[in-house]
Amino acid sequence: MYKGIAASPGIAIGKAFIYKNIEVKVEQRWVNEDEVEAELLKLNKSINLSKEQLQRIKENALEKLGEDKARIFEAHLMVLEDPVLFSEIEEKIKNEKLCAEFAVKTVIEGYIDIFSSMEDEYMRERAADIRDVGERIIKNILGIPIKSLSELNDTVIVLAKDLTPSDTAQLDKNKVLAFATDMGGRTSHTAIMARSLEIPAVVGLQEVSEKVKDGELVIVDGINGILIVNPDSDTLKNYMDKKDEYLKMKEEMKAILFLSAETVDKKRRVELSANIGTPKDVKGALENGAEGIGLYRTEFLYMDREDMPSEEEQYKAYKEVAEAMQGKPVIIRTLDIGGDKKLPYLEMPEELNPFLGFRAIRLCLDRKDLFKVQLRAILRASAHGKIRIMYPMISGIDEIRKANRVLKEAMEELKKEKVAFDENIEVGIMVEIPSAAVCADILAKEVDFFSIGTNDLIQYTLAVDRMNEKIAYLYEPFNPAIIRLIKNVIDASHREGKWTGMCGEMAGEPLAVPLLLGLGLDEFSMSATSIPFAKKIIRSFKYDEAKELAEKVLLMDNPEEIRLLIKETCNKKGINL
Repeated sequence: MYKGIAASPGIAIGKAFIYKNIEVKVEQRWVNEDEVEAELLKLNKSINLSKEQLQRIKENALEKLGEDKARIFEAHLMVLEDPVLFSEIEEKIKNEKLCAEFAVKTVIEGYIDIFSSMEDEYMRERAADIRDVGERIIKNILGIPIKSLSELNDTVIVLAKDLTPSDTAQLDKNKVLAFATDMGGRTSHTAIMARSLEIPAVVGLQEVSEKVKDGELVIVDGINGILIVNPDSDTLKNYMDKKDEYLKMKEEMKAILFLSAETVDKKRRVELSANIGTPKDVKGALENGAEGIGLYRTEFLYMDREDMPSEEEQYKAYKEVAEAMQGKPVIIRTLDIGGDKKLPYLEMPEELNPFLGFRAIRLCLDRKDLFKVQLRAILRASAHGKIRIMYPMISGIDEIRKANRVLKEAMEELKKEKVAFDENIEVGIMVEIPSAAVCADILAKEVDFFSIGTNDLIQYTLAVDRMNEKIAYLYEPFNPAIIRLIKNVIDASHREGKWTGMCGEMAGEPLAVPLLLGLGLDEFSMSATSIPFAKKIIRSFKYDEAKELAEKVLLMDNPEEIRLLIKETCNKKGINL
C-alpha cells in the first residue's frame, strides 16, 4: 500500500500500465557564428509545429472535456506566443552561441524555478505546464516523437512518474480506468482534468512508478489517496464493495446537487462555494451546485503579460463573474502577489524569505496606485452583482484600517465621477496568519466577515514548509492547534454578529467537513468538483451530532485519533471515508 494525495475521487481496480515518456537529455553545445541563423530557424520551426500539435490537443480536449478545460491549452499556446520568453531564448542563441535546444532548456528551467518556488499551490503547479511546453519544443527541435496515451490496446490503470496536461487530455476514458503518479498535487492541471474526466487519480506517490511492474493488479483509491499493489482476496473484495458503494453514492449526489447544504434536522444551513481563478471557471462552479464564489484569485489577471492590467480590463473580468453568478455572492480577493510571485513589469526586492516578505496586502499598501486601480474595478463591478472584497495576508488591525482608507478614497472618486457601485459592499479578510487567528476578537470589529485560508495558516502555525518533502508529514490540518485556532476565529466572528468561511484546501477535505460543520463554520469554499460530496456529508448529519463530534475533537490531542473518530462517525452514516 502506498499513500499519496487524493487528486480525483473514485475507486478503480485493474492492471497496471507503466507509462514512461521519453526523457530528453540535452547537452550544452555551442555553435559557430555562421550556424546561429540555422539554430534560430530550428527554434521557429519547432515553435510552429508545437502550436499545431497543441491546437489539435486543444480541439480534442474541447470535444471530450468542454470549453473551460480546453482553455488549459490556450494557456500553453500563450506560453508559445510569449515574446518575452522567446526573446530570452533567441538572445541565448545569438549572444551566447548556444544550440537551440539548450537555449530553450536554460530559459524554461529558469521559469520553472520561479513558479516552483511560489507559495500559492495553484501557481506552483503551473510549473508543470511550462515544463510540458518546454519539453515539447525541445523534442520537436530534435525530431523526437511525442508519445500519446490515446492509442492503448487494453483497459488499464496508468502509472507514471508524472502526466502532463497534454497526456491527460488525450486519455481514452474507455481504456484508462484511473491513474497514479509519483509527482503532482491536487491543484495541478492534470488533477483538475482527471476530475473533469471523472477518472480516479492519486498523485504524489514518490517513486511508485519504479516499484510497480506492468500487468500487476492494482487498486486506485482516489478518495483516500491510496494505491494498493497485488491486493489479497479480502482487500480485493473489500474494495469491490467500496467501489459499488461509491457509484451508488454518486447517483445519490446527483439528486441533491441543487438542494441546500443543510443538516438532516434542518437546524443548520451553510453555504457551499467554489474557488475560481478565471471567469471561465464559473460554469463548472454552477454545474456542481455552488451557491457562491468564496475565493476569486485575481492575480491571474496580472500573470503572463508585460504590463499591469488596466482598470477597465479588471472591471470587465469581475463584472463577467458577478453577472454569471446571477446574484449569488462573489468574494474577490485583492492582489495576492509579490515576494515569491514576481511580475516582470513590477520591480520587487530580492528576499531571503519571500513567504514572510513583501507581498499581498503589504505590497498593495506600499503601491496604493495599483491597489486603488483594482479596488475601483471591483467597486464598479459590484453594481452588477453581489460582490464582496477580501484582503489577503492580514496580520493586524492597522493593515485593515489602512486598506479601508484606500477603499474609501476609491469610493469617493467614483461618487464624484457619478459611477454606480454598491455603497454597502461587504469587506472581509483572509485569516491565514496566526496573529490574525489569535486576535480574531479584535479584528472582527473592523470587518464584515472572515475567510480562513488554511493552506497558509497551517504552514505558518506549525512552521512547516509545505514544499519540503522531508517535513511534509508535519503539515497536519487535524493538529489540535489548528482546530483550536479555527474554533477561535469562528466564535470571535459570531460574538460580533459576523460570519466565517474557509477557502483553504481543508474546506473541501471530506474528513474535515463534519468537524467544521460542528465547529460552526458558516461557509465552505472549495474546488467545484468537491462540492457535491461535501453537500452529501452535511445533509447526512444532524447539527447536534456534528457539534458533539466537534466537542469531542476539541478535547483530543492526537491527529490520527481525530481522523479515526471522524471516519468511524461517518461510516455509521454510510459515508465511507
